Amino acid sequence: MAATTSTLRARVHATLRHSDDSPGGRRWRAFHLFVLGAGLLAVAISSVENLPDFIDWLLAAIIALVAAVFLVEYALRLWSAPESPRYGGLSEGRARLKWALSATGLIGLLAIVPAFAITTRTVSADSDLAAIFCILWILKLGVHAPAMGTLARVISNERATLSSVLIVFIIVLVAAATATHLFERDGQPKLFGSLPASLWWAVVTLTTTGYGDVVPHTVGGKMVGAVVMVSGILVLALMTGILATGFAEEERRREYLRVWGQVVKVPMFTELGTVTLSEIVGKLRVRHYPPRFVVVRRDEPGDSMFFIADGEVEVRLPREPVRLGQGGFFGEMALLDRLPRSATIVTTQPTTLLVLYASDFYDVAAHIPSLVAAVEKEARRRRQENEGSRAIPSDGE
Repeated sequence: MAATTSTLRARVHATLRHSDDSPGGRRWRAFHLFVLGAGLLAVAISSVENLPDFIDWLLAAIIALVAAVFLVEYALRLWSAPESPRYGGLSEGRARLKWALSATGLIGLLAIVPAFAITTRTVSADSDLAAIFCILWILKLGVHAPAMGTLARVISNERATLSSVLIVFIIVLVAAATATHLFERDGQPKLFGSLPASLWWAVVTLTTTGYGDVVPHTVGGKMVGAVVMVSGILVLALMTGILATGFAEEERRREYLRVWGQVVKVPMFTELGTVTLSEIVGKLRVRHYPPRFVVVRRDEPGDSMFFIADGEVEVRLPREPVRLGQGGFFGEMALLDRLPRSATIVTTQPTTLLVLYASDFYDVAAHIPSLVAAVEKEARRRRQENEGSRAIPSDGE
């Protein structure tokens, strides 16, 4: 019984993970976004005055339903928290306590309380607490978004460089505010009579916002303003470049790990060895397809081949269909013979494919001949079967 409970808990935890690529995980994320959007829309509409009574009732029901969904989600996340690797070695109680005190746990809890307060009419939907309720749900979305974790890692990785840019920003900001204060304080004492007031102008100008509510009038103030505007463009461009580079590197790392996790499921790749495998991982692309999705069509140009990491595809042949499962591949003959596709390939269930495009295939052929030899061997076998029975097309499907 305990083993069954542990297995169920592990499955629930895996489904609720933000990085889970299983069909259940993807369906949960889609449902979560739908519920969140419906709840935010209902709260926004409920703040409108003089709505018909049935509309008020409907909106209250939607808010209550959304709150119930998030309450169940919170309870499931709390229950399955011991399955998280980050809490390995802790008791179940301590693991759940650590999760409850984490950012995800606190935001999940705070997002539930105002919802029930509005549902029970303890708080009016147009009150300040209702607005906080909306903000908390937005924060919940941010915590659940994988990009937020990526942003945190990018900032952590680039913290030294970003700190240097931030120091330059502060130096320019304070220097510009001080200089403008000296030039403008006599002519505009209300606007530049103090350093805090001058700092407001410096911030608006340095960030290139330019409200125009505070403008220097003296020649010296205008010269300082010109320098600040140019400096703002340079500083922001530098910061943008640092973040963009960090995001690109982090995305390459995540994609590499994601592809590696799928590649090891294909026996043909695992036989190549770690060094050779690391070379081909960078050339493969992971694609997830739903059931009954047409991957390739007959007579299309053959610009790629596919390896099946998970799921199953059906090769639609003239006489009878042929099915390929995990570890299989198709589309190789279109690349080897440079011919159009000879069959239509359709997924029969949620399927994960590794795509190798033509340009990368020829590069692999030059550097990893063992893989190409295995593909050509399978292609010859299929060609022989095709010539003998005409049951399997020359495209390798």
